[in-house]
Amino acid sequence: MGFAFIALVVVAILVASVLFSAIKVVKEYERGVIFRLGRVQGRAKGPGLFILIPLVDRMVKIDLRTVTMDVPPQDVITRDNVPARVNAVVYFRVVDPNRSVIEVENHVLATSQISQTTLRSVLGQKDLDQLLTNREEINEELQRIIDEQTDPWGVKVSVVEVKDVEIPTQMQRAMARQAESERERRAKIIAAEGEFQASERLRQAAERLKSPTALQLRLFQTMGEIAVNQNSTIILPVPIDLIGPFMESRDGTPEKGGRVAQREEEEAERLYEEAVGEISPGASLDEEVRPERERT
Repeated sequence: MGFAFIALVVVAILVASVLFSAIKVVKEYERGVIFRLGRVQGRAKGPGLFILIPLVDRMVKIDLRTVTMDVPPQDVITRDNVPARVNAVVYFRVVDPNRSVIEVENHVLATSQISQTTLRSVLGQKDLDQLLTNREEINEELQRIIDEQTDPWGVKVSVVEVKDVEIPTQMQRAMARQAESERERRAKIIAAEGEFQASERLRQAAERLKSPTALQLRLFQTMGEIAVNQNSTIILPVPIDLIGPFMESRDGTPEKGGRVAQREEEEAERLYEEAVGEISPGASLDEEVRPERERT
């Protein structure tokens, strides 16, 4: 009697365990691929609760969330024979759970390996300048190639990003020198362009300053700008015609230089009078000269 009871308990426990194993719960982000005697039963199940046939059905859970996979650094040689070390990141997710189970053994590992090989092959066809500047085009090309390879596995690659590109130190110094030379070239071109524009403006200003009055106004303006600094001694050439109007007094009599000219004129008149004789105001030149001839 006791042995029968123990056997009954054991059978009950086995039945309960089998029934419990037949009950499956699939989360919202999961799907269950059911195999019945080795054959796939339609589309993947889930989410929710469902019951499997004990000892007949077997379920494989597949995660549908996007997987972020870091591609290990890869040593590549670019098309212009420059060694580089490149790593990337790949974002992918399962869109067909059945194919991800049937077509490939481990879709995560397979995606990682195809990403590494594609990264080396694609970057080996690019120049170093393209690798550093055309990053978006390279990312799109990598995403397209990897997605084509993983599509039969039911895996969709959404984004591929090249994270870092490491190049030798000597190459970095050479690139720095090249960038510095390029900056110097641009600076010289900009300076030359500025000189050309300044010379053109000066030519236009010279054409506008042909008038003496304009030159005088410009001279006064320059003197006013320089006179702000009281510690400087400035010598400026002044044209004589600039001060000509100030050499005469207000009543019309000459001053300074005009006085010298007046004295010279008076001296010339005195010498003339001594040589010819004083000329009376009402006599003509013939009347003054005739007595002299009669005396001779």
